[in-house]
Amino acid sequence: MKRILWLFFVGFAISFCALTTAAQAQATRTWISGVGDDANPCSRTAPCKTFAGAISKTADCGEIDVLDPGGFGAVTISKGITLDGGSGIVASILVAGTNGITISAGTDPCTAVILRNINFQGLAPGGTGQGLAGINIVSGKNVVLHNVEISGFTQQCVNMQLSNGAMNLTVINSDLQGCIGGGIVSSTTSGINRINIQNTTISRSGIGITAGNGTDANVQFSMISNNPLGGVQAQTNATGRVDLDHCTVSNNQAFGVHATSGGLIGMSNTSVIYNNGTGLLADTGGQIITWSNNWVGGNTTDGTRTSTFTPQ
Repeated sequence: MKRILWLFFVGFAISFCALTTAAQAQATRTWISGVGDDANPCSRTAPCKTFAGAISKTADCGEIDVLDPGGFGAVTISKGITLDGGSGIVASILVAGTNGITISAGTDPCTAVILRNINFQGLAPGGTGQGLAGINIVSGKNVVLHNVEISGFTQQCVNMQLSNGAMNLTVINSDLQGCIGGGIVSSTTSGINRINIQNTTISRSGIGITAGNGTDANVQFSMISNNPLGGVQAQTNATGRVDLDHCTVSNNQAFGVHATSGGLIGMSNTSVIYNNGTGLLADTGGQIITWSNNWVGGNTTDGTRTSTFTPQ
C-alpha cells in the first residue's frame, strides 16, 4: 500500500513539474523578425519568424511584437493576445487561398484580441491564389483593429458573421479597400454585435459596411467611398442599426445609405454626396432618421429620410 501511495505522489510531482515547465515556456512578450526562426524561443535576441510560430510560445493576455519589416504569415488566434507590427515598420500578412487572420478566441479570462500596425494583402483581383477574408472573426469577446490596412481579398476585409454569441469590434485609424465581398460585414444569431469605427476609410469593397442581424454599429469621422455595391446598409432586424456621425459617404455606385425592411440608419453631421445611385434609400419598413444637419446632394437620386430626431 505504501509503495502504491509513493508511486502516486511521484507521478503527481512529475505531472506538476511538467505543467509548470509548460507554463514557464510561454512568455508574456515574444518577438518575431523577417530573419528569425520559428525554432527559436521568440525572445528579443532569438526571435521567431512568423506569428503562427510565436503564438504558441506567448502566454494568454501576452503580446507578440515585430522587430523589423517582413511577411509574417497567416495565423489562427485562439486566446486573448496583442499582435503589434511596430510603429513605422512594414509588418505584412500576405496570403493565398486562405484567411489572413482567423480569430476563434473563446471567452477565456483575457478577452481582447488586439491587432495593431499590420498590413494584410490578399492579391485580389487578379493575383495567384487570392486570399479569402482579411480578418475572419469566428468567436471571442473583444477585437480591436488599430492602424490596420487590409486590401485585395475575395471575401470581406473584416468578416464577423457569428453563428453563436456576440462580440465587440473596434476599428481605429484603419484603411480597408478592394475586398470583393465587402468592407465590414457583421451579423449574429444571438445577442448584439457592437461595432465602433473611427477615423477609418472603407473603399472599393462590395458594400462598405453591412450591419446584418443583431448588429449595432457606430461610425464617426470616417469615409465610405467608391464601393461598387453601396456605401452603408442596415439589414433585416430592428435590433440592428448603423449610426453615422461626421462621416462622408460618397461615390458609391448602388446607394449611399440603405435601410432594408427592419433596418435603421441614424445620421448627424454627415455628407451623402455624389453617389452614383440613390443617396438615401429606405425600403418599406426601413428607417433613415436624421438630425437635420446633414448634406445630401449630387446623387443620381438623392432620396429622402423617413423621419427626424430631436437634438438634446
